[in-house]
Amino acid sequence: MNSTATRNVKNQIDEAIAILKKGGIVAYPTDTVYGLGASMTSIAAVERIFEVKCRPKGMALPLLVADREQIKQITRSVPPAAWLLIYNFLPGALTIVLNKSDSVPDIITGGGKTIAIRIPDHPIPIALIKGLGKPIVGTSANLSGQPSPLTAEEVRMQIGNKVDMIIDGGQCPGGVESTVVDMSNSKPVIRRLGAITLAQLRQTCPDIQLAKEIKNAPRNR
Repeated sequence: MNSTATRNVKNQIDEAIAILKKGGIVAYPTDTVYGLGASMTSIAAVERIFEVKCRPKGMALPLLVADREQIKQITRSVPPAAWLLIYNFLPGALTIVLNKSDSVPDIITGGGKTIAIRIPDHPIPIALIKGLGKPIVGTSANLSGQPSPLTAEEVRMQIGNKVDMIIDGGQCPGGVESTVVDMSNSKPVIRRLGAITLAQLRQTCPDIQLAKEIKNAPRNR
């Protein structure tokens, strides 16, 4: 990336941080797909995300954090098996479901007691989180039921006039959504297969299982 492009991205990040601090919503690239974000503690902004995505309220939203320390701040506890997955796969395309702390608003979790958390392996969302000083919503920047966008233009086509800003960071390198592992109970369960395979997860967590709702999943994944 040349110096002009680098300055342009930095300017976009600075503008997006200011928007987030004022309770706005922004779309941004990640290592998987483009995300739609708001400050975790801005209830009005989170409500807008539901409206923009045409997503039913009551459905939980994931959070992106900048580091492992922020995971501790928004959870009640992290089991040893979860720490193993965190150290092996994060930053990266793994979302871990844990029991939330009281600091996470109920609108984020749909009133539930768990929160889905990921550390993205991409400098732009990490810069947004650090600049804001708190986790951001990490849902995909699409209309519910539509394909997850991989470029800023794809975001514009779906929701462009409904958000305060779209950071154009080029095409997302991953293109596949994260794998979701529920570690909130005694047995680890895969709730969604994505970029990280079942085989990879079992190298770290041998007793991990696929959720019953995952139908016809390839056994070698």
